[in-house]
Amino acid sequence: MCTTIIAGFHQERDGDWVADLACGHSQHVRHRPPWQDRPWVESEAAREAKLGAPIECPSCEMPRVPEGARERRRTASFTEVTVPSGLLHAHRTKAGVWARIVVEAGELEYTLENPHRMFVLTSDSAGVAPPEAPHHVRAVGSVRFYVVFLDQPSPVPPIDETPSP
Repeated sequence: MCTTIIAGFHQERDGDWVADLACGHSQHVRHRPPWQDRPWVESEAAREAKLGAPIECPSCEMPRVPEGARERRRTASFTEVTVPSGLLHAHRTKAGVWARIVVEAGELEYTLENPHRMFVLTSDSAGVAPPEAPHHVRAVGSVRFYVVFLDQPSPVPPIDETPSP
């Protein structure tokens, strides 16, 4: 897991606190015992004391689509009711094909199987599946999402700089 530091905080409309991380990502920091035990979130002084503190950032573990990848096609939007069953079980893209999972509304649990990494995708954070990497999704309540398939960029051939006769 990637470790970064807490650079600041902001509060969402629903009252949840979000840590702004030095890596550029953000992360909810809730106090909801027994599952999330962070009593420091509820005090401004305690939040201020956490500035500069190390924190793990699961978003840094998300693979990145290489520069120059081109969109091949996009699926229709799926919901928790219409998601194809094949996406709910381990599957993979073809060689040279990346997938970007884009959430339009709600939350979608996304799991890369090897090595095992689980992410919660929202409209602010897309998921990425590298070519041939086993992965699956699971709806977390009401959700609407689509998948964009991208072709891996072709390698640039080396330039032959030998003079011609």
